[in-house]
Amino acid sequence: MNRFFNTQHAPVGAHASLTLGFPGARGGMDLELCGAPGQSVLVALESAQQPGLFETLPFCEPPDDAERQRFVSDQGDAHLGASGLGARLFEPDEVQREFSLATDRWQAGDLRFTLYSPVRALPDPDACAPLDAMRAFVPAVRAEIEVDNRAGTRARRVAVGLSGIDPLRGLRHLVLGERADGIGIGDGLEQGFATDAPDAWSGIGFDPLAVLGDRHPSNRGSMLGGWGLVCAEVPAGERRTLRFAFCFHRAGVITGGIATRQLYNRWFDSVESVARFALSDFDEAVQACRAADARLAASALSAAQRFTVAHATRSYLYSTQLLERDGRALWVVNEGEYNMLNTLDLVADHSLYEGLHHPWTIRNVLDQYAAGYAYDDELRFAGSDATHPGGVSFTHDMGVDGIFSPPGRSAYERAGLTGCFSQMTTEELLNWTLCAGLYAHQGRDLAWARRHAALLERCLQSLERRDHPEPALRNGVPRADSSRCEGGREITTYDCLDPSLGQAAGNTYIAGKAWAAYVVLQRLFTQLDRPALAERAHAQARRAAATVAAAARPDGLIPALLEAPDDDAVILPVIEALAYPWFAGCRDALAADGEYAPYLAALKRHVGQHVLREDTCLFADGGWRITSRSDNTFPAKAYVCQFVAREILQMPLGTVGMRADEAHAAWQLHPDLSVHCWSEQVKNGLVFAAKYYPRGVSSQIWLTERAPQG
Repeated sequence: MNRFFNTQHAPVGAHASLTLGFPGARGGMDLELCGAPGQSVLVALESAQQPGLFETLPFCEPPDDAERQRFVSDQGDAHLGASGLGARLFEPDEVQREFSLATDRWQAGDLRFTLYSPVRALPDPDACAPLDAMRAFVPAVRAEIEVDNRAGTRARRVAVGLSGIDPLRGLRHLVLGERADGIGIGDGLEQGFATDAPDAWSGIGFDPLAVLGDRHPSNRGSMLGGWGLVCAEVPAGERRTLRFAFCFHRAGVITGGIATRQLYNRWFDSVESVARFALSDFDEAVQACRAADARLAASALSAAQRFTVAHATRSYLYSTQLLERDGRALWVVNEGEYNMLNTLDLVADHSLYEGLHHPWTIRNVLDQYAAGYAYDDELRFAGSDATHPGGVSFTHDMGVDGIFSPPGRSAYERAGLTGCFSQMTTEELLNWTLCAGLYAHQGRDLAWARRHAALLERCLQSLERRDHPEPALRNGVPRADSSRCEGGREITTYDCLDPSLGQAAGNTYIAGKAWAAYVVLQRLFTQLDRPALAERAHAQARRAAATVAAAARPDGLIPALLEAPDDDAVILPVIEALAYPWFAGCRDALAADGEYAPYLAALKRHVGQHVLREDTCLFADGGWRITSRSDNTFPAKAYVCQFVAREILQMPLGTVGMRADEAHAAWQLHPDLSVHCWSEQVKNGLVFAAKYYPRGVSSQIWLTERAPQG
């Protein structure tokens, strides 16, 4: 397995990470950059055999001399002094890596470098004790450097540093507290790192070796140059562990459209204040990380599955952003490299994880959509110019790049299109509805559902109307296009694919989501003592299930589009939506011998006889396509479908499942493309789009399975 892949060590809610793991200057401190920063990160230890030779982990490149040359006179720069030091990168086979959910450890020679980024249940900051919120949302990544100098005969220096990348502000020295409780380096005002190691010192210069080799300690206060570092010594005969914190802080209003600030400003007013807390509360964070790692290690997952869960979860955590508006928390998950705010088709995937660990974040986003990003439309059906009453739906997103879009509008959706960037009206209506049911159950918050009862009724009516304007002609499957399309066609979350998955109207993937939404609504209305509404939802669920089951051809293939029964396109996500009633308390609807047995049997046959074949939806390496019509696949969606096949449809996947898990992991570990952390769009095994993406956290549901390798 390739050990040198980038991953995001991300403090929750900060939209920030220390991205590290890929060789060279291809990682670094990322604050809302949505891509690998291209910063050198120096972690170096002086050689035991060769004094003055610093051996470094392979995450940096030699300094660019251009900055120094701007200051050098015609007479040269002898006045700067020669360092007399040298450096070498550890060879790849000298470096070992232990990678897990919340810790990432490299070891080379006598040096061990460990990064800690807790993965845990998140408290609601508007309802919890301040210390609990500070621990959960402090914008810092902790690090330990352990140096084993027990066999040494002299003190050895250890250095941590980085190249400056702030485009406006230079490097600066950090001093923590009036009595110098710690020191560090700031890269501008918004990020930096610090340590509380005794006798450590900081330096800034054009070349880290020149800083380390300067014979005049009084020069350490210099501020010119593009490299900053912290140095400490480990005496001969000792093994020491030094603690660091890589910290972020963004002050003031940071978004447009809606004015918000980072919620952590409630407790922290600077990088220095973040560092003080992170270092003082270090042990609690380490314990939380070890507990998260232990839970993953104790699971029944294979090594490939454990890697996927750990790697994908980190990219989700990076994308999270906890903001504050008018004194209240506002939760955002940004869409990876695309950076759209709370993309609703991703909210649905994330909810499978969030419902298990912090369901309040689902409620927070649903309330944002209900208050500002709901709208009503009219409907048109294919083959007719007539307009019919529509109903409520929700936008694709809330904006992009930190700018909230106007009420009722998204950054993404446009009129007059039939493919990418068209309207996702039906998809997003279904997603909001499914998330509402999942939250009410996982959050044990029927009171929230009661407050939104009128909106839930509008969702039911809107879904019914998208089926057919005449109740007697409804079959449970949405077939309309929103008037917002203005002559175009609605699309699904699979926006870049052909109509087998890209077209919304009459798609059996959408039909599956509609069935799930009706099942969820039936349960909600029953709990709310609204029997007439519950029966309407139940009737539509029965119709949807019967329509899809009846559409199956004699050979068991369920057509991708109901309007094209003879088309041979094979799609995997026809089963995807079964996950939502499973996690929304509707497992009786998923019983193999229950009311929907014929529907579930048809889905199981479709997957077993048509999807899991190399001539349709299996790549040569065993990875899963989501449609036989495209070499572009979405791994996060495959993860959900793997869960559905194994846990809900009770399909033993055996070798097919094992090969899929190994292939899906290998795609993310490509020796060149793994610079992009976890990525969602993969074509023939090669990452090409949707990089730095959060959606793969859907793999976390594997941890709830009885037999995830079955």
